Amino acid sequence: TDRQIARDLQVSRKTVRKYRRWAQQHDVLTAPLPDAATLQAQLKTTLPVSPPPTIPSKVTPFRDQVVTLRQRGVECRAIYDILREQHAFAGSYGSVYRFVRHLEPRTPEAYVRVETGPAEEAQVDFGYAGLLRDPDTETLRKAWVFVMTLSFSRHSYAEFVFDQEVDTWLRCHRRAFEWFGGVVRRVVLDNLKAAIVHAALYDPVVQRAYRECA
Repeated sequence: TDRQIARDLQVSRKTVRKYRRWAQQHDVLTAPLPDAATLQAQLKTTLPVSPPPTIPSKVTPFRDQVVTLRQRGVECRAIYDILREQHAFAGSYGSVYRFVRHLEPRTPEAYVRVETGPAEEAQVDFGYAGLLRDPDTETLRKAWVFVMTLSFSRHSYAEFVFDQEVDTWLRCHRRAFEWFGGVVRRVVLDNLKAAIVHAALYDPVVQRAYRECA
């Protein structure tokens, strides 16, 4: 019986029924039994194999935030730390790494890297990050992400903020340098469309505050 076969082979009765139906459809039960190699080849070409179930990644609920961070140049390790801090993310670093690799294009764009020395240069990007929960008010608010990346090591510091005020902008720089444990000789600003970045370049008041911060 199917029950006895399932018990002897330690498989489910559903599996036994599937192979029995296949054997009946291909006259395996009524004709002389072929050798194992022939039977295996016939199974491979005629028995449909169900794809393994797709298990959604634990990172999927945070896809938009991860995409935004990657567009800003934030590395996987920093993204993992941000998800743990902001969302109590319970997944592993490996799950974040695999998720990011799946998002990335398989053929990277060619570019010329300008080599810089240690502590010589940092790149700062600042842009809109969507709506995030403000832990102080427990409400969704517009948020921006500040990212500082060391040009030599590509290590990144990222911080989410809820305004584009000058004080906030300067505090982000201070905290980034504290996190890196030192300062660089030169800061290069990216994303010139951001209001605070534009102001840092062209507003005399903001320029003065920025120079004093340096």
